[in-house]
Amino acid sequence: MQTGFTWLDKAVPSILWDAKYATSDNFTGAPVDGYGINRTAGTLELAEALAHAVQRAEREGLKLLVWDAYRPQRAVNRFLAWCAAPEDGRTKQKHYPRIDKTQIVPLGYVAARSGHSRGSTVDLTLARPDGSLLEMGGGFDLMDAISHHGAPVDGAAARNRLRLKAIMEESGFAPYANEWWHYSLVREPYPDTYFDFPLA
Repeated sequence: MQTGFTWLDKAVPSILWDAKYATSDNFTGAPVDGYGINRTAGTLELAEALAHAVQRAEREGLKLLVWDAYRPQRAVNRFLAWCAAPEDGRTKQKHYPRIDKTQIVPLGYVAARSGHSRGSTVDLTLARPDGSLLEMGGGFDLMDAISHHGAPVDGAAARNRLRLKAIMEESGFAPYANEWWHYSLVREPYPDTYFDFPLA
């Protein structure tokens, strides 16, 4: 493991995770370069803040489930190559049903330089103690306006998004406007470094 980083399940034992990019269950339809193991990692500072968020969630009888945190730059490069490749339709209905594949980068759902590669950004959601996910009005990596903060989702989903947002902001994170699941540390330890070590 890179100095200054840790496995999140080791640092925060009560966290749940499902590292989507280590599997085929993601918008590319295949495991992504750099994800050699179904675990999540991040900076020590991210882990510390996430531990606070977990405690905050537990006071409400909830858990946090992480889909992604540190992302190797090679994975970002793979995302960009996938976005530039011809449409095959395999993941369109689940992940970008109302936009063209060519719009994914311009609309800000994939970036050439991702905060994830700096190690202090996390994609996550709220879960019940049994691991079942709370309703959020749209799934992870749904590239659609309904995923934006403030989107018109139903009452329970809207309340759950606000619960997650409150937990994360109180723990030192800032939201990303286009994705209800995406939060970055306000005080990143490596704000100008994009790491590329693989998760293995």
